[in-house]
Amino acid sequence: MEENPTLESEAWGSSREWLAPREARGGPSLSSVLNELPSAATLRYRDPGVLPWGALEEEEEDGGRSRKAFTEVTQTELQDPHPSRELPWPMQARRAHRQRNASRDQVVYGSGTKTDRWARLLRRSKEKTKEGLRSLQPWAWTLKRIGGQFGAGTESYFSLLRFLLLLNVLASVLMACMTLLPTWLGGAPPGPPGPDISSPCGSYNPHSQGLVTFATQLFNLLSGEVELEETVVRRQAAVRTLGQQARVWLVRVLLNLLVVALLGAAFYGVYWATGCTVELQEMPLVQELPLLKLGVNYLPSIFIAGVNFVLPPVFKLIAPLEGYTRSRQIVFILLRTVFLRLASLVVLLFSLWNQITCGGDSEAEDCKTCGYNYKQLPCWETVLGQEMYKLLLFDLLTVLAVALLIQFPRKLLCGLCPGALGRLAGTQEFQVPDEVLGLIYAQTVVWVGSFFCPLLPLLNTVKFLLLFYLKKLTLFSTCSPAARTFRASAANFFFPLVLLLGLAISSVPLLYSIFLIPPSKLCGPFRGQSSIWAQIPESISSLPETTQNFLFFLGTQAFAVPLLLISSILMAYTVALANSYGRLISELKRQRETEAQNKVFLARRAVALTSTKPAL
Repeated sequence: MEENPTLESEAWGSSREWLAPREARGGPSLSSVLNELPSAATLRYRDPGVLPWGALEEEEEDGGRSRKAFTEVTQTELQDPHPSRELPWPMQARRAHRQRNASRDQVVYGSGTKTDRWARLLRRSKEKTKEGLRSLQPWAWTLKRIGGQFGAGTESYFSLLRFLLLLNVLASVLMACMTLLPTWLGGAPPGPPGPDISSPCGSYNPHSQGLVTFATQLFNLLSGEVELEETVVRRQAAVRTLGQQARVWLVRVLLNLLVVALLGAAFYGVYWATGCTVELQEMPLVQELPLLKLGVNYLPSIFIAGVNFVLPPVFKLIAPLEGYTRSRQIVFILLRTVFLRLASLVVLLFSLWNQITCGGDSEAEDCKTCGYNYKQLPCWETVLGQEMYKLLLFDLLTVLAVALLIQFPRKLLCGLCPGALGRLAGTQEFQVPDEVLGLIYAQTVVWVGSFFCPLLPLLNTVKFLLLFYLKKLTLFSTCSPAARTFRASAANFFFPLVLLLGLAISSVPLLYSIFLIPPSKLCGPFRGQSSIWAQIPESISSLPETTQNFLFFLGTQAFAVPLLLISSILMAYTVALANSYGRLISELKRQRETEAQNKVFLARRAVALTSTKPAL
């Protein structure tokens, strides 16, 4: 088929028009169009060293005056003391600024005084040290890959997991230095009294007598879319009538009553399971069946794990019915799930406290003799440590069961069942809020029980190490990128806040146990003391006088007031630094909005130029 020479010549003519000089072309030039961009009205979002659009053409006409102005701007820029990452510029401009600073340092390295040279050498050494420390961070490349493929929200989960893993490693080292080494050097703590020694608090024998069966050994081992959808929802909420608004609020009230009822039932179940464990263990049928005895001993942990597994999906089904936007739905789901996980742990601790202290009544029959319930719990510290150990272990077993029995079979079903059923069965998203709350719950359990079971941080280190590789395998093999990614900014604010809340919750029972509950009279290193804290003044009194004076000085106002002033100064500096970063984030957000306006402007100009161009 022959080509049309007329169309070809017209096409070449059109190309020659674009290749012709500016004076020979008709209409506005490209530089004039680009100078009308919204971002060209200010220099905040552009590299100060970059010439305006069309400045090279004007430089030829003006005899090099623009080059002089460019040199002056560049000299001003080189004197800017701010680092490249703190400047609200595009990435290319920051890279060029950093390269120019590096070249300037090389040029002026031989000049200046000896102090300046040492200062530059120290600055470069600090930068290299920081780069070396960043390169030593474990799983750095894995986290970058996860962030690039699944988003910054998913990356924040693995970053938090890495932080908690390192925190537990540090706690394990501290526990080893503060518990194991003193035990090795000073001898084992005093054990329970012998059979010939009578005690008003009964007897306690942690060792089994006679032949130990396999079931007993097993029992001993185990006892321990970021906006259109929200716009539509807001638009619908704005045009609701009074009757529709009343109906929406009625539905919300009923659903919140349902949520409160579910939470109340869950908490009562945890309280009942914890209170009935001792009574059920004494039944003859339970004593005859080792597996049933194991299940009864694990009853509180099983109930808590079941509640944490069933109720969060129910909350996800309830949230869309309340008529909120997607972001507010996520907030309500997170708040309810946080309250469920942490409050269930609080209910368990309250139930244990009720058993240990006879409901806080020191004059009760079971607690009057020894200050605690010595009949049911002769060594209450061991029982509390065992409960936290069982929660930690059962949480790990639950994670393994969900991955091996639910997530991987769903992926296999996706491959075996073609069509819509397979796609529905295989579509899995990595739920960042639920996974992060699971980490915070596990860490809170460790914080509560590490004083009574010093090996918990080490066990949690092993657990988090296994969890990292298991979640990584699950993420890349069974999960797809989320349709609505969790924002990294929300993660950086919300997750540390919940972790701090877990730390505050764990400190309450620990401090109460140290100061108020009498230690067991039959076991433990604090037997014979009125409280665990009473050991501290007794130990201080045996130290040298210089050490005693120093420790007493730490509790005086002469030490507290300067410490308060220094803390206030550091806090003010931190707030000022956070405000500066906040302003930088605001500048970057405005830059992003301006870039979007640029695209809209260019699209409109292109449509206008196309419509005014004569048809072929």
